[in-house]
Amino acid sequence: MNSYTILFNISAVRPIKKTASSFATATELFITDKTWQMIDITRYDPSMASRWDELVRQSRNGTFLLERGYMDYHSDRFEDCSLVAMRDGKACALLPANIDGDTLWSHRGLTYGGWILPLRHFDTTVMVEIMDSAVAWMSREGIKRLVYKPIPHIYHRYPCEEDLYALFRHNASLIETNISTTIDLTCPLPFDRGNKSGANAARKAGIVTGPSDDWEGYWQLLSSLLDQRYDTRPVHTLEEIRLLHGRFPDSIRLYTATLDGELLAGVVMYLSMPVAHCQYIGASPRGKESKALTLLFDWLIGESTRLGYRYFDFGISNEDHGRYLNEGLVRQKCRLGGRGIVYNALEVKL
Repeated sequence: MNSYTILFNISAVRPIKKTASSFATATELFITDKTWQMIDITRYDPSMASRWDELVRQSRNGTFLLERGYMDYHSDRFEDCSLVAMRDGKACALLPANIDGDTLWSHRGLTYGGWILPLRHFDTTVMVEIMDSAVAWMSREGIKRLVYKPIPHIYHRYPCEEDLYALFRHNASLIETNISTTIDLTCPLPFDRGNKSGANAARKAGIVTGPSDDWEGYWQLLSSLLDQRYDTRPVHTLEEIRLLHGRFPDSIRLYTATLDGELLAGVVMYLSMPVAHCQYIGASPRGKESKALTLLFDWLIGESTRLGYRYFDFGISNEDHGRYLNEGLVRQKCRLGGRGIVYNALEVKL
């Protein structure tokens, strides 16, 4: 696929073809303003992997889920069609994406996608030009639909919603909303009386909480629970979660609650400043009865606060693309001090 370029900050805007170079070095990632600038959209190539990751880490809204080591673990299931926006030969924005037929998804295999943006030398006018260029590129490549899952604002290390404005300019429509439950750790609400009492009782009973490497034991517990309750299984296999933990050992962590060596409850955390996110949650029947999971949450919230995270996110409580709300589940999370934030998906018809 050819790259597509739009020139801007001149009196007339005209498209031209241009062969894009690879990324700039890490020290050149954040470009400087110039009178004459170019937006060049090109498709990601595996040779760009290390420089892609550099920009994700230095961005104001990127997380480890958007690094290639995470995105590419399921490359056999999703045809990658990530885009790179270049300005004067340097990368200024990244769009993690896959393609399926004539639809570009950002990203179907991830909780969220959206443009990954730098902190400096970037404003709304640049984002508008990037979106215009990207839409023109998609149209030339026969893409008829963009499904876009913006990175929720709690993951932003600095305000970063220029993409939502640019989508509005292209008549984007909201097609999916999922509700998550999140604690603001700078001013957390306390557990309700029942959960506070349960955590104290579990503590007095001698239940031990902390990090664990018992991935196999926890995956057996989690798989059994999901099969019995929802007739489903974890999104990741045991082999996949071990692979990802090996690639991101500081970002993907397992924490458990045990009593006399027996596994009662566990939570897999995805840790990406400023958010500590619960990816998988599970407790055995004895773990529920003993309030082991409540005690584990109490410990995790305290530990996340100590480590400097801004938000503790319990995850969504929806099925059927947001149309079904698990009311009991969302009430449980709210009783632990959480309140709602949304994970959206928008559509642009080209």
